[in-house]
Amino acid sequence: MAFAPADTRCEGVVLLHGIGVGSWTLKKLDRALQRRGFATLNLDYASRKKPLEELAEELHPSIAAFAEQCDGAIHFVAHSMGGLLTRVYIARYRPARLGRVVMLGTPNGGSEVADLLKDLSIYRTVFGPAGSQLTTTQDPVLAALPPPDYAVGVIAGCRTIAPIASTFVLPRPNDGRVSVESAKLADMADHIIVKASHTGLPRNTVAIEQTIAFLHDGHFNPVT
Repeated sequence: MAFAPADTRCEGVVLLHGIGVGSWTLKKLDRALQRRGFATLNLDYASRKKPLEELAEELHPSIAAFAEQCDGAIHFVAHSMGGLLTRVYIARYRPARLGRVVMLGTPNGGSEVADLLKDLSIYRTVFGPAGSQLTTTQDPVLAALPPPDYAVGVIAGCRTIAPIASTFVLPRPNDGRVSVESAKLADMADHIIVKASHTGLPRNTVAIEQTIAFLHDGHFNPVT
């Protein structure tokens, strides 16, 4: 779950996966961060069982303990819904040494796919309370969040392996689940588009390198 030796003296990164998957989806990114000298906490959480505010409460003890092990900044890197969870967590349990935040394919403006499916019982069964918080009609918990006063870098994908949703449901460009426009966040520090699908973003080499660049410098590298 974590890579944070007791004698860690470096910056830490909390990694939060998206809905319906697990920490394994961020393993490549996790290893890349470790190679660059970051301590990491790659958490599994019950993304389909509870709403975002309860998930934040559930994660707090693990994140707080991890922060105690590191004497540097505590950054967050999150995929998809994990970015929304990060915003809720920081609003409620902001680490004293909060660093930077990178979001990959996070539906900050909501997901039109969730709009389409939200009234289906199978969707509610599979994705649970948090799934209903992903629509473009902003959930009260998310609507109440203050604008970020910390550096947020947003990475959006523009390729898809879901052609029907990409063509008929989502505004273009999109990653098959989240549009580039929806991934944007007011007051974000930087934004970049990567040629990757929604599920491929955390494993995309360019996205990984850009994530590390933002954590180091507070901005993405210029695209050549």
